[in-house]
Amino acid sequence: MLELLHIENIAVIEEADIRFRPGFNALTGETGAGKSIVIDAMGAVLGGRTSRDLIRTGTAKAFVSAEFSAVLPDLPGLAENGLAPDEDGCLLLQREISGDGKNTCRVNGRPVTVAQLRQIGGELLNIHGQHDGAQLLDEEQHGVYLDRFGRTEGPLTAYKKDYAVLSGLRDQIRALQMDEAEKARRVDSLRFQIHELERAELRPGEEEELEQRRNLLRNGEKYLTALSGADYCLSGDDENAGAVNQLQNAEEALSGIRSLSEELNGVFERLGALRSEAYDLAETIRDMRSVFDFSPEELDEAERRADQLYRMKKKYGATVEDMLAYLEQRRAELDAIETADDTLLLLGKKLDRAEKAVQTAGQALTAARRRAATELEDRIQQELRDLDMSRVRFSIDFSEKEPSPDGCDTVRFLMSANAGEDLKPIAKIASGGELARIMLALKNVLAEQEAIGTLVFDEVDTGVSGRAAQKVAEKLAQVSRRKQVLCVTHLPQLAAMADTHFSVEKGEENGRTFTRVVLLDQERRRAELARITGGSKVTNALLASAGELLDAAEAYRKTL
Repeated sequence: MLELLHIENIAVIEEADIRFRPGFNALTGETGAGKSIVIDAMGAVLGGRTSRDLIRTGTAKAFVSAEFSAVLPDLPGLAENGLAPDEDGCLLLQREISGDGKNTCRVNGRPVTVAQLRQIGGELLNIHGQHDGAQLLDEEQHGVYLDRFGRTEGPLTAYKKDYAVLSGLRDQIRALQMDEAEKARRVDSLRFQIHELERAELRPGEEEELEQRRNLLRNGEKYLTALSGADYCLSGDDENAGAVNQLQNAEEALSGIRSLSEELNGVFERLGALRSEAYDLAETIRDMRSVFDFSPEELDEAERRADQLYRMKKKYGATVEDMLAYLEQRRAELDAIETADDTLLLLGKKLDRAEKAVQTAGQALTAARRRAATELEDRIQQELRDLDMSRVRFSIDFSEKEPSPDGCDTVRFLMSANAGEDLKPIAKIASGGELARIMLALKNVLAEQEAIGTLVFDEVDTGVSGRAAQKVAEKLAQVSRRKQVLCVTHLPQLAAMADTHFSVEKGEENGRTFTRVVLLDQERRRAELARITGGSKVTNALLASAGELLDAAEAYRKTL
């Protein structure tokens, strides 16, 4: 559960510590006092979207932290991100929002991304806003709610796997199906490209070899002159001895005294090694000189080949290797077109099997959904009776549709608001108050199956009053015995039913507006309930009525 919410520089809240308690926590206050800011702060620390406008004017950054207790160590969001609560089961979420748009997020002191914070926060606390009832108007969400309740992940995953195979086969078939004229044009284009690439006789590594040879041919005279000079220096000619002969002469000169000392013998051996190396170098240079065949014709051919490769690279790839890969792709495409009829026949047989597999998996998914729908109808009907909507009938309608990524059926929530009336889509007949209570019923049923420990209701009582408001208050009190409930409300019935009551108050100090959150004792609760009921003028009668409301709420809570 949420133990402590710490807020710094969020809108008109300069600093606030809200220490929530187990059970039912209510927040009340005048319109515009800042109740929604508290909810915005919760959303921010849970990884929700924020903007720079959230930062209090005149400050560089805002900060929110939320301390949770009794956190399960095996929550998927924690395990997937290598995190865990401390030994006492506590988890601290923190988020700092800077004016430059940067965010610093931490979980128990460890840095995390906003996405990781959102995943973890979503497993700890759910915020149900006053506009959530509008989601019931979107019939595409009805199937999502049913799948969540029925936990149909198994059959849904199996269905999606089979549907992906079916979709892939249909894509392959569409790619192979073309009219004869288009087919002929494509075949001609492919054959031309393949012929041009094959005629070029491309070889991997050819570009590097060609570039080296071109450089040699372009500098042929300089190359031969340099080799000739080096050969002369090492080997000499008929008139002058080269370095090899001179080293041999030096070696012979020392041969007679080499035995006189170790030092002389070492010098003699070094001369021998040097002469051998010089001889090898002379032979290598002589071979390079003899095998080099320079001709203008070869240079012209190398230039033509380089130009050919340049032009082909502009059409088929940046390198010879890329062009060879392109050639293989075009061969494969041509083969596929020429054998398309046989391939289509084979794919058609696979398609038949895939369609049957999707049909079977879809039937299994629909069966699971229908079983869940029967149970969900009963559960929602019971919840609605608890919310003073006993005359309302709720039903889940199934209609068959073509296989799609989410199944083979369309799910719609239907209701009848009055006795004797036919069931109709919720979007067509539900009032705002009815939508709010149906959504509350649905949220309560779904929450029972989830590990989330804290539920936040942000003015979900919109459009509700009188007896219905009392039933909503009792329902939230019931839920608060299983989960921690935080509720922002304008209704005295809901505020009175809370175990803990906070007042969000706006004031002014040193020319600046500020908001503070105050924990109310019993006497201040009476005054706040009287204000909610009667407005700014609080009379003794209103105070007495508020007291009766608190007594009645306490008596009801004792029955839970």
